[in-house]
Amino acid sequence: MTGRVDERGRIRGVDLAATVGISVQQVRNYVDLGVLPPVSRTPSGYRVFTTAHARALTVARQVAEGHGWTRTREIMAAVHRGDPAAALASLDGGHAELDRERADIRRVLAAFETVVAGPAPAPVRRRGSRIGEVAALVGVRTSQLRVWEARGLLRPTRQPGTGYRVYDEAELRAAQVVTLLRRGDYPFDIVHAVLDEIRSTGSPQRVRAELARREQELNRRSLRRLRGSSALHDYLVELGLTD
Repeated sequence: MTGRVDERGRIRGVDLAATVGISVQQVRNYVDLGVLPPVSRTPSGYRVFTTAHARALTVARQVAEGHGWTRTREIMAAVHRGDPAAALASLDGGHAELDRERADIRRVLAAFETVVAGPAPAPVRRRGSRIGEVAALVGVRTSQLRVWEARGLLRPTRQPGTGYRVYDEAELRAAQVVTLLRRGDYPFDIVHAVLDEIRSTGSPQRVRAELARREQELNRRSLRRLRGSSALHDYLVELGLTD
């Protein structure tokens, strides 16, 4: 900010905006949303920005890198209205989201390993198997297969003319996967996730690699979120909003 701050610590709106590459209108919007502290005005009605606004804008950008702008607007608005408890609650919510994502990845991986360790796929006829045969092979009622199909877990084709459901080898394997995981009390969202991975990657090695990649990305997001939280902590200390 060297050369852009006058002797009273004031900054032109255009210079403040330029420090982070946004428009003057966006700076004004941030004030209206509470992302920046309230501004005073000159007798002629011009907004007066100061180094305090520059500092808040820097903090907001750092928080947003980890927590996203939606949550950042909520956090900064709470800070600037003097409600640090609300800001911290929102911050905790962001970290809790990552914890849930991490737990989901581990649950999907555990469910997938259950599938890999399960029985080998049952043989399927060249032209596919009908719903009754599949139900007998996997050990469930035909009504259960229909429920799973309605939930989008199974995707049998229909035989031309008769409309009978036909399960090819992939769909028979999917029926086995669903049966195995539901017997293990895995919720439908995890079953969906496992089937999506199997259908998209096609091999156990690629499923494991994809889940590992997601966990690494989650670690990177966690670090960015931690840096944002640290920046907010320093800002709360500066404002005297900590015990």
